Parts: sequence; C-alpha cells; structure tokens
Amino acid sequence: MLDEADRDAEAEAPLDMLEAYFAAHGWPCERHEEEITATVKGSWTEYELRALFREEDSVLQFLAFPDVKVSDERRAAIHETLALVNEQLWVGHFELWSSSGILLYRNASLIDAGEEEEATLSLAAAELLVESAIDECERFYPVFQFVLWGGKTPREAIAAAMVETQGEA
Repeated sequence: MLDEADRDAEAEAPLDMLEAYFAAHGWPCERHEEEITATVKGSWTEYELRALFREEDSVLQFLAFPDVKVSDERRAAIHETLALVNEQLWVGHFELWSSSGILLYRNASLIDAGEEEEATLSLAAAELLVESAIDECERFYPVFQFVLWGGKTPREAIAAAMVETQGEA
C-alpha cells in the first residue's frame, strides 16, 4: 500500500497511472499503446495483471490471470464453481475463456472524461482496482485448486477454502 503523500498525487491518464503504480511497487511491466501488463507474486501463485483502456468507450478493463488452466474434463465443475464464487463478489467477476481454458478475474470501470477533457484515473482508484483484483484472486485461488486437483465438489471447495481463522498460530 502507498502512503498518504503518494495518494494525493494528481490523477493521470488511466494507463499512465497504472504504469506509475506498478513501477512504485517494483512490479515488472510492459506498456503498449492501449494496454499495460504487469507481473505480481502472490502468496499462492504469480499473477499477470493486464489493463486495456478504450478511449472511445471510456472503459478501463482490468484483468488478473491467476495461472490456472482448466482441462476440458474439469470445465463443468469449474463453471459451477464460478457461479458460486461470483455470487460472493461485489465488484468484478471470474470467468473461464472457452477457447483456451484460462481462468481469469475481470473488472471494467467507466472513466468519463466529460466534454473536451482527457480521461483520468486517480491513484486511489488505481490502488483499489489493482488491490481488489489481487485480493479476490488470492481469496479464491484455493477454491479453484480444490476443485481441479483436490477432488472436491464446488460447494466442498468453497466451504474448505473459506474457513476463517481466528487469532494467530
């Protein structure tokens, strides 16, 4: 998390702000015209983060790929899991790309610039967008693994992964 002085920075074009945010965290990133990608190490796996901004639609699409690929024979179970997981999300959703079997988290934000102004994203909004995507991937990664590799049903996987611990060991 960034300190209060960093949060007061002026808003910038969405991809410029995300590039600055990634750089501030020391995350490797690549920038192309309307897209930026970064790599982040989570506690379960490495995540590829990708943001695309379509100025004509004023939409910033943010994707997080938790390095999960689903085989054809496990897709039905994962689709049921996705339905149960997505019921618990307030912002964004998980989905499975049918052509590749890649699981991802997706969130889209409308960024209205108004008449004759450039669309901007504040540092606080960038932080919320990125951190909420990582948090949701971290929270539900075990659920997907229990279904894919642990032999659990989607409901069993959610029950097993969502156990909240109290205190510290």
